[in-house]
Amino acid sequence: MSGFAWGAFAGGLGGAAAAALGVMLVTFAVALRKGVHRIVDVAWGIGFAAVALVSYGLSAGDGDDGRRLLVTVLTVVWGLRLAVHIGRRGRGHGEDPRYEKMLAKAPGNPNLYALRKVYLLQGALVWLVSLPVQAAHYLTGPLAWWAWAGVALWAVGLAFETVGDAQLARFKADPANKGKVMDRGLWSWTRHPNYFGDFCVWWGLFVLVLQAPAAAAATLVSPLVMSFLLTKGSGAALLERHMADRPGFAEYQARTSAFFPRPPRRT
Repeated sequence: MSGFAWGAFAGGLGGAAAAALGVMLVTFAVALRKGVHRIVDVAWGIGFAAVALVSYGLSAGDGDDGRRLLVTVLTVVWGLRLAVHIGRRGRGHGEDPRYEKMLAKAPGNPNLYALRKVYLLQGALVWLVSLPVQAAHYLTGPLAWWAWAGVALWAVGLAFETVGDAQLARFKADPANKGKVMDRGLWSWTRHPNYFGDFCVWWGLFVLVLQAPAAAAATLVSPLVMSFLLTKGSGAALLERHMADRPGFAEYQARTSAFFPRPPRRT
């Protein structure tokens, strides 16, 4: 069982919050210059990477060096892969319909409304969801052998995200698939392989703090919040409402798992 440098962790919370806020404010300035707010989705992954890097710097001398480096690398790899993917996906496109709809109904200045409701909110969520990453930097004992189960779960999640995103991109690139439902590869096992991948990544990172029960108790809210967002919040539930009227989607729902992968049902 590892010790936990509570005082240093509490002192580092402000630095992590500043990192998340800084990424979102810089992104907001870029969005104003470009005239599109969809780039805030790119900032989501970058925000987590920034928090991990800042936490790594602030925790020097307070936590186990091996764990500090490991959790930083895992978070940065996940965050930058996601940011690059979303950036490539949105290249050449105009504003995201979600933000167009929101800004059309915004009271007062739509940009300031977006700042409050999108950028600052996402910055706060980055800080909250990343609490296990922050805490892992302040565990004082070396990794237990079973902590590598968390790394394995992280790797499964990253694989689901990477493969699922690549399969969907190839599907959409074929003009013959326009208007069709993607139901191949990982998408035949779960309707949301990318969101399931996120789920595995963040529960995997949480496993890295289980050696310190106090740290685990203090940060359990983070993977729970992420799980809610992925399944009931802005993730799977929102996307399925958007897809509900697409031809063939009801049949796809009937044969394919909503979230956790399993072989497709025969219909």
